[in-house]
Amino acid sequence: MRGSEAALGAAGCAVFVALGEAVPRLGLVDEDHFPPAGRIAGALGRELSDAAFWSALGDTLTGWALGLAIAVSAGVVAGVVISVVPYLREVTASTIEFLRPIPSVALIPLAVLLYGTELRSVLLLVGYAAFWQVLIQVLYGVRDVDPVAEETARSYGLGGWARVRHVLWPTALPYVMTGVRLAAAVALILAVTAELVIGAPGLGARIAVAQTSQAVPEMYALIVVTGVLGLLINVGARAVERRALAWHQSVRGEVAV
Repeated sequence: MRGSEAALGAAGCAVFVALGEAVPRLGLVDEDHFPPAGRIAGALGRELSDAAFWSALGDTLTGWALGLAIAVSAGVVAGVVISVVPYLREVTASTIEFLRPIPSVALIPLAVLLYGTELRSVLLLVGYAAFWQVLIQVLYGVRDVDPVAEETARSYGLGGWARVRHVLWPTALPYVMTGVRLAAAVALILAVTAELVIGAPGLGARIAVAQTSQAVPEMYALIVVTGVLGLLINVGARAVERRALAWHQSVRGEVAV
């Protein structure tokens, strides 16, 4: 089943590349604005041979990984604390609903004022955007805990930490992994956006330079790299999710199919 899905995905990519080659060649769009796929591939080859490209890629992955790690850690801890401390969920509900819809890009002026074009600006934006993905999933996961299981744990004398470990965490973990997968994609988007707008070192800044210098094939080649990164991150996150939830019915059912 997975093999056929991969084959269909590869076929879809091949059709997309063929269209990318044919549309400019047929004059449907201006080649100066949208070069054929072959020229983009050539530009990508030149980028891959440039040491500055790999340095920019490392900067982007550093901002993504650190921001994601901060967001996941803070989101899990905050979600568990808010859920288990009496009345804290009710007290924080309105604040969460106020802060969550604020777009991270709206914080770009604040990030620039605080940290300029340093890595910390990227971490602020990435961490803020990814944090909510994790926090909300943790809150939903804890809410899904079976009250009977919770009361049974209490009747057996399990303390607060033991109940979190043996009752709350196994129930919330599938939600947590979903939040991590969503946060990983959001973190990459914000990392590249921050570099593109702020000028922090990374692929986004390199895309901006290519655009301003009219190096259009190189610009598209870098955009392709960000797309491939997103694909790899999604595949990796799903693999980690399946491994962490190998005991869960959803994954066991998926493997059985």
